[in-house]
Amino acid sequence: MLELLLCSLVTILPDYLYRHYRQGKRFGKEITLYSVWYELRWGITGCLMLTIALITMIFYYHPSTSSATLYFRTVPILPEVAGRVAEVNVEYSAPVKKGDVLFRLDSAKQQAALETAKRKVAEVDASLISARADVVKAEAQIGEAKAAWQQARDELDSKGELQRRNPGIVPQRDIEKLQVIVDQRQAGVDSASAAREASALRISTLLPAEKASAEAAIAEAQVDLDKTSIRAGVDGRVEQFLLRTGDVVNQMMRPAGVLIPAGAGRRSLQAGFGQIEAQVIRPGMLAEATCISKPWVIIPLVVTGVQDYIAAGQFRSGEQLIDPQNLRQPGTILAFLEPLYKGGLEGVTPGSTCIVNAYTSNHDAIADPKTDAIKGFALHVVDATGLVHALLLRIQALLLPVKTLVLSGH
Repeated sequence: MLELLLCSLVTILPDYLYRHYRQGKRFGKEITLYSVWYELRWGITGCLMLTIALITMIFYYHPSTSSATLYFRTVPILPEVAGRVAEVNVEYSAPVKKGDVLFRLDSAKQQAALETAKRKVAEVDASLISARADVVKAEAQIGEAKAAWQQARDELDSKGELQRRNPGIVPQRDIEKLQVIVDQRQAGVDSASAAREASALRISTLLPAEKASAEAAIAEAQVDLDKTSIRAGVDGRVEQFLLRTGDVVNQMMRPAGVLIPAGAGRRSLQAGFGQIEAQVIRPGMLAEATCISKPWVIIPLVVTGVQDYIAAGQFRSGEQLIDPQNLRQPGTILAFLEPLYKGGLEGVTPGSTCIVNAYTSNHDAIADPKTDAIKGFALHVVDATGLVHALLLRIQALLLPVKTLVLSGH
């Protein structure tokens, strides 16, 4: 309507002035309700054509969309292990800090496993003390075996010396028996030494390895026990936390609630513009927005990024071929906008629906000496028409509460 009024000032109004002052025609006389089309046909036709051209130019070079909101990512509250809830520490909606315990699961099984692992360490420590006693015992046995061997060896040497001096004085059978006894005592010494080495090896290698394994089992059991305490991974706010003691939760089908990170949805606004405006939307463009959750306020923005892909064209490979005819909606160009000034989005509730206008600026092209006068004038006209769209946005911001509260039918 605003474009029509503007265009009528340079089309219908001059046509009427010409008819009235040049041809002497007056409303109610020569110009009536039935003859207005015939009398003002040139002005009306020109007005319609100019209005269509103006609207097309405004909406192309200064795109607008009502598909805009402040998206925010939520973190599902999921336990790493399935179990029954034993304790809940937060309410339905509450702020939380990173590391706060949200709820606990029944941990009887994990505590039993931890206690078993601790008992295993104590058992290994006891075995280590016993092994040290075995080493002392083996050393004593070595000393005893060496003494017995030395005694048998001395007796063999004495009998051998007598036999050497007086052959036949000592029966050969006795010497052979003594040699067997010496060999037997030597075997006892070797056995005691082997027992000592086995005990020493058990102390230095086997038992430390068993203890390390038991300590690893304790650490594993402690990790499993810690998993029964579900903590907040980030600072934020818990919303719609309906979990109660006795509920069963698992990581696949029964999430406990939703954690919204602090500051989520308060840094940028995402808007979807029509595909025809893909050549116009560029990073650095100035924009304005008005949101339902903060009425009667115009928020200055700047386009910081434009997604190079349209979400409607994505597909996941499967057993069926893709048919483009099934694409019901064309999809939009996703643009990311941030407030031009610090705190520009304060007071806007994340997820709020917004109306966004983006404005094309040809200042650099106009200031370029290579731009001729006609092109410069056309670019001036394009930039100037952004004022119309800015005015329309302010009218929308003014009427938005009335449209939402009165005319929506709620």
